[in-house]
Amino acid sequence: MSDLNDPRVFFAAERTLLAWTRTSLTLMAFGFMVERFSLFLFMLSPEKSEPFHRNLSFWVGIAFILLGTVTAGSAISQYHAILRSLKSVEIPQHYRVNTGVLTNVIITVLGAFLMIYLSLHQLL
Repeated sequence: MSDLNDPRVFFAAERTLLAWTRTSLTLMAFGFMVERFSLFLFMLSPEKSEPFHRNLSFWVGIAFILLGTVTAGSAISQYHAILRSLKSVEIPQHYRVNTGVLTNVIITVLGAFLMIYLSLHQLL
């Protein structure tokens, strides 16, 4: 990728990974908020005689959570592609290059569990 032999190239790739991590977390949090918005409106309504039903906000929220999960997963593959293109001199010695990747793996797994939980909870 580069002929700079400069570790700043690696750190730029790591900053980009962390920016995608923040983006994926934001998408998931927004999705959870949208998913729970109809429940909030139901709690505020004066007539609670009919049972609560999920509506469009549930599916839009799940879609945002899915988008955040996919974003975290794809950020991992992009980061690995950049790492493969770097020379060993561009990566600092004894630096743990997979800490951000581990964080994104955990975020991806937790996002998938959140989607499954909300979907199953919706069916009950």
